[in-house]
Amino acid sequence: MEIIESKENKLIKFLKKLKQKKYRDAEGQFLAEGHKFLDYDTVPEIIIVREDVKDLYIEKLDRFECKKILVNEKLFQELSSQENSQGIIIVYSKKNNDLNSLSNNLVILDDVADPGNLGTIIRLCDATNFKDIILTKGTVDAYNEKVIRATMGSILNVNLFYLEKQEIIKLLKENNYSIIATYLDKEALPYNKIKLKEKNAVIFGNEGRGICDEFVSISDCKTVIPILSNTESLNVAVASAIILYKFREIEGLI
Repeated sequence: MEIIESKENKLIKFLKKLKQKKYRDAEGQFLAEGHKFLDYDTVPEIIIVREDVKDLYIEKLDRFECKKILVNEKLFQELSSQENSQGIIIVYSKKNNDLNSLSNNLVILDDVADPGNLGTIIRLCDATNFKDIILTKGTVDAYNEKVIRATMGSILNVNLFYLEKQEIIKLLKENNYSIIATYLDKEALPYNKIKLKEKNAVIFGNEGRGICDEFVSISDCKTVIPILSNTESLNVAVASAIILYKFREIEGLI
């Protein structure tokens, strides 16, 4: 394990850059923090260990054939995004996902803005086995450290695709997906009444604006979760959980 003590070290400077989206995009890599990531089989590019916790995780660290560096607490804090860190930061490469290998059931996220919401939805998609998530380019960066933390490791188990809205529409139409829009409308079906087809894409919208008009206009079905009081709406992550689990129930999987 390499010991690094200087903040002027090239690798330390590189790691700091990965805290910015433009560098994550350019390098195709991202940071994940917490010892839980050592339980996954995905092989990291680099593992950064705070010197005081090395002995706690030595067996888990030995599982991986990758670059490992040891740093002191002061240097670690310059890399960490957490107040009470567990002393482990991991660098992963982004997956090279293939749009030609999409599953029959997709989740589309239209300009979801809050990192916590996006991370929770990614974790939910993993839990309900929706492995392919298509995000509009207005959606918050999924490799943002706040999003990564909220996914609790599920970022490693799903396939993410960022596309322009017209690219998404073209993809769905050309591949004969039934498009289900979560949308408050007098013609919308209650979420437990939707009819699933062989291929389905369910769309969830922005926290404030909902789904854009382009997606509403091309949808095959609009669905809504009934609200039994004067509450204005549900949080998008909560709505996603209700609908995706109902989706699997309709399929007879739960």
